[in-house]
Amino acid sequence: MAFFIASSPHAHNRKRTPDLMKGVALCALPGLLTQSYFFGWGTIIQLCLALIIGLTLEALVMLLRKRSPKRALNDYSALVTAWLLAIAIPPMSPWWVVTIGLIFAIIIAKHLYGGLGQNPFNPAMVAYVVLLISFPVEMTSWITPLSLSGESITFQDTFSLIFTGFDVDGYSLQQIRTGIDGITMATPLDALKTGFKNSYTATEIFQQPIFSGLAGIGWEWVNLAYLAGGLVLLKLRIIQWHIPVAFLSALVIISGLFALVFPGESASPLMHLLSGATMLGAFFIATDPVSASTTVKGRLIFGAFIGAMVFVIRTWGGFPDGVAFAVLLANMCVPLIDYYTKPRTYGH
Repeated sequence: MAFFIASSPHAHNRKRTPDLMKGVALCALPGLLTQSYFFGWGTIIQLCLALIIGLTLEALVMLLRKRSPKRALNDYSALVTAWLLAIAIPPMSPWWVVTIGLIFAIIIAKHLYGGLGQNPFNPAMVAYVVLLISFPVEMTSWITPLSLSGESITFQDTFSLIFTGFDVDGYSLQQIRTGIDGITMATPLDALKTGFKNSYTATEIFQQPIFSGLAGIGWEWVNLAYLAGGLVLLKLRIIQWHIPVAFLSALVIISGLFALVFPGESASPLMHLLSGATMLGAFFIATDPVSASTTVKGRLIFGAFIGAMVFVIRTWGGFPDGVAFAVLLANMCVPLIDYYTKPRTYGH
C-alpha cells in the first residue's frame, strides 16, 4: 500500500478537498439569494465576475509555476475565494474593485506562499482588507435595502453601474444612494458607531429607519440565511463546531456584559449577531481549514479571539465591521496557539 504525504487542508472524513469546497459554496447559496433579494442584482453580477476572474488568475498562475492548471481548478479553492470576496463587497462596487481584490487574493495571499495549504492568511480576507484600506469610499458604498428605499434598480441599471459608474439614465451610484430626500443611508453598524460617537443613546439611534425589531432591515435576514447555511455545514461535517460556537459565544458574552454595564451606550448581543458579516464570518470565513488553528483547544481559543476582536473593532475601531481584521489577526496567532495547545504525546 502506497503512503501519500499531502499538505493541508486535512479533514477527518472521506470527503476530498473539492467536495468540501463545493459544499461550502452550496451552503452559502441561501445567504447569497437573501442578500440579492434585499440589495438587488449587484451581488449576483459581482459573483459571476469574480468567478471568471478568480478561475482565470488561478489557471494563469499555475501555468507560470509550470504546474497543471486543471488540477488546481478542480480543487475549487479559487472558486470559494472568489465567492467569499464577491458577497463581502458592496453590490454596486466598480468592476475593478473585485478584480484588484482577486489579484491580491489569488496571486499574493495564496500562491506567493506556495498555493493551497501553504497560505497563513485567509486569501479572501486579505483581499477585503487591502480593498477597504485602499478604496474606503467604494468599499463602504452599500445601498439602502430595496424594501426600505421603495425604488427598484433593474438588472440593466446594476450592470451599467458596475461597469460604467452610471445607470442607464445617467445617475451615479452616489446620486442613487442619496435618493430624493438628500440623505445617504448608512449600514446599521455604521449608523450605530456614528450615533455613539455623536453622544446619541441606543434608543435614539434605533429610531432611524434602517433599524427594525431585531437589528437592521435586510441585514438580519441575510445573517439568518448564512446561519442556516452554516448549520448545514455542521450537519454535513464539512466544518466543526468549535470555531463558530466560540466566535459567537465570545461576541455574545462580551457585548452582553457591556450592554449591562453601559446600558444605552452599547449595542445589544442580538444587534452584534445579526448585523454585518457576523454569521458569514463565523461559519464560512473563520473556519478555513488552512489558516485556522488545527487543535481542538486551539480552535476554541481561535474562535473566541475573533469574537472578542470583532466587538473591540466595532466598538472602538475605525471601521464599522471588524470581521476581516479580526480573522487576519487570529491567523497571525495560529502558530502560537497551536504550539501551546498541541496534545501531549501518548505515553507522556
